[in-house]
Amino acid sequence: MVAKKDPEMTQVLIQQDWIDFACHLADVARAMLLDGHDSHTTATLKPDRSFVTALDSAIEARLRAEILKSYPDHGIIGEEDEPSGVGAKYTWILDPIDGTAPFIAGVPVYGTLIAFAINGRPVIGIIDLPVTAQRWLGVVGQPSRLNGEVILTRPCPDLKHAIVSASNPDFFSDSEAPALEALKTETAWRIYGGCCMSYGLLACGRTDVAIDTRLQIYDYAAFVPIIEGAGGVITDWQGQPLTLASGPQVLAAGQAERHAEALALVQRALAG
Repeated sequence: MVAKKDPEMTQVLIQQDWIDFACHLADVARAMLLDGHDSHTTATLKPDRSFVTALDSAIEARLRAEILKSYPDHGIIGEEDEPSGVGAKYTWILDPIDGTAPFIAGVPVYGTLIAFAINGRPVIGIIDLPVTAQRWLGVVGQPSRLNGEVILTRPCPDLKHAIVSASNPDFFSDSEAPALEALKTETAWRIYGGCCMSYGLLACGRTDVAIDTRLQIYDYAAFVPIIEGAGGVITDWQGQPLTLASGPQVLAAGQAERHAEALALVQRALAG
């Protein structure tokens, strides 16, 4: 099964002020993260057993305030607070610190994710890593960029040569584990623990396939325009485009052919 791009999304006109504002939000989050990364590492466990710090909540609160000031009629979905403006045509999706556990541990793969969706489809995405000073920007209809330079995914002859990333093998349930095992068997190497950086690196042509589960929309909405704008493909495990209504399973690849192969492999593994 080959994932198909939504033709309606290629016709969407993205206003420059939305792009500029997304970058402004990323600037605000970066400054707060750099200012507090050594003093806000005390964390509590949420009901889903993920970590949260006071800085997660503070960054999201600040970004929400910025959005409400500039775009009061837009919806907001964030990790640390309840959604607002549910059903709005325009929606901002926020993950103030993607990779809170690495943040606490001092592993510099954490960052802020900002996405903007129109009618439920992400059309602007930012991955901002403050410690490594890297910012990926994806906009529907435009080439994706890293720190202003155009990026492309890399060619990979087949899955046997592919490097695969997964945020954490522990996230895969017993019923989902065969999908990861199948990719482990058929690929050259695996990289674990990269969080949002892994998807940025895939868009840069450093890796070839990414698979994850137990995610929420704020964990991956930003990846969609970035990976697609670099020449890659990202869907759920059924090969469907990612929207605000998508579930927890994500599969990305640098080429449509490798995505199709990985998707078929995952689906066969899950079918038993």
